[in-house]
Amino acid sequence: MNPMDIVTIGETMVLMSPQKSGPLRYVPGFHKQMGGAESNVAIGATRLGCSVGWISQVGDDEFGRYITQNIRSEGVDVSQVVSTGKAPTGVFFKEKKNAKQTRVYYYRANSAASQMSTEQLPYEYLKNARLLHLTGITPALSESCKQMMFDLITWAKAEGILVSFDPNVRLTLWSKEEAAQVLHDLAIQADILLPGIPEGELMCGESDPVKIASYFRQKGVDNVIVKLGPEGAYYDCEGEQAQVSGFKVDTVVDSIGAGDAFAAAVLSSHLQGFRWDEAVKRGNAAGALVVMTEGDYEGLPDTEELDAFMAQKIEDDVLR
Repeated sequence: MNPMDIVTIGETMVLMSPQKSGPLRYVPGFHKQMGGAESNVAIGATRLGCSVGWISQVGDDEFGRYITQNIRSEGVDVSQVVSTGKAPTGVFFKEKKNAKQTRVYYYRANSAASQMSTEQLPYEYLKNARLLHLTGITPALSESCKQMMFDLITWAKAEGILVSFDPNVRLTLWSKEEAAQVLHDLAIQADILLPGIPEGELMCGESDPVKIASYFRQKGVDNVIVKLGPEGAYYDCEGEQAQVSGFKVDTVVDSIGAGDAFAAAVLSSHLQGFRWDEAVKRGNAAGALVVMTEGDYEGLPDTEELDAFMAQKIEDDVLR
């Protein structure tokens, strides 16, 4: 079995995007896409030159086949995706109030992915990963998924596989109290932690990026990178700390997926030997590119696009 740079596990759903802005009750139609934090990272890292595998479970239905086919076409290995006739593929709808405000409605209860469990984990496949990327969405799907996440991160640590964790809070799936405890307990076992400010507040009660990073570094996490949206990110990695500025964009088309783009670029850059400050800068650039494009993963850049965008921004700054 060939070695993989990154393996990730989680749910991807069919995304129904409205044809126009406004409350969904006034939207006449939708167009079909797909979205999932883990598959977004998988596609993003693949476009940036990494070999990536995505593990999941989809329904034995047209939506499940659509998702698997699409992710395979992006170059991601989907050999470990299970199709089941016992539960359907999840669906979610976007609602665009205006250019800057998007709401999401999920129809994922008892979905195929929520039925995943520790017993299904392909350990021989996972052993070939350099890095395992996990998010806080998966443990919120069901009790079996929650237990699977704890078992998986414990196993990966024992095997010496790097673990990255993006808390990716979804409070529509579980209570704030449970989310805070579970995400905290998973986060402190990660090698690379990628929280935002709201997630830091939830997990450790801090809203300052320096304090969030310091808290988790003291808990034993080697690398903490706190996402700051348009302002960039603050990192505290292996004893080095700094804030890296974000890239300004003229128009935000769709902000969903920016954090996944950031994670994909940071993780792929780290595995490719970039310094942490460079990796974070590339993450900021990838996030900026994604918010200028409609869809969860469509705007994820390849290496050429990312380098060109960063070079152009540097040139623009010099000319100002």
